[in-house]
Amino acid sequence: MTDAILTVFYPPKPLPDGVVIRPADWRADEPAIAAVRRSVFIEEQRVPEDMEWETGDRECDWFVALAGGVVVAVARLTPAGRIGRMAVLPGWRGRGLGSALLGLAVECGRRRGLGRLELHAQCHALGFYERLGFVADGPEFAEADIPHRHMFMNLKEE
Repeated sequence: MTDAILTVFYPPKPLPDGVVIRPADWRADEPAIAAVRRSVFIEEQRVPEDMEWETGDRECDWFVALAGGVVVAVARLTPAGRIGRMAVLPGWRGRGLGSALLGLAVECGRRRGLGRLELHAQCHALGFYERLGFVADGPEFAEADIPHRHMFMNLKEE
């Protein structure tokens, strides 16, 4: 891991007591991952249900945050190096779970030998991703009627 990535993600913000961040086991964790996604994207943000579920989800690396054994936050890394479906339940936001999940996704991408990670950030979350080393690129666009920007992080030094 480059020093720049180490500086950004480690040490992470201390997590609340009892919170565990780990890679997900898709077969075991899929119902809990789906519940968080449904709550945040479909119910809270009004993303159309047919836009939320993708057939390629099972091929992705997933990461979960658990509190008391219950999944309260999720993130995904596609085989192509795109981070997405970052979702934290409202009562757990601002407590370091998103940063820890993103750090785990970045580390997974680095271990896979990916040179670059990309994501589509909701515009209200640009500062979160920028603080963690992502760079905005290109104009604002809408996904599910929500303003987004493309962002990237180079993992290999140029």
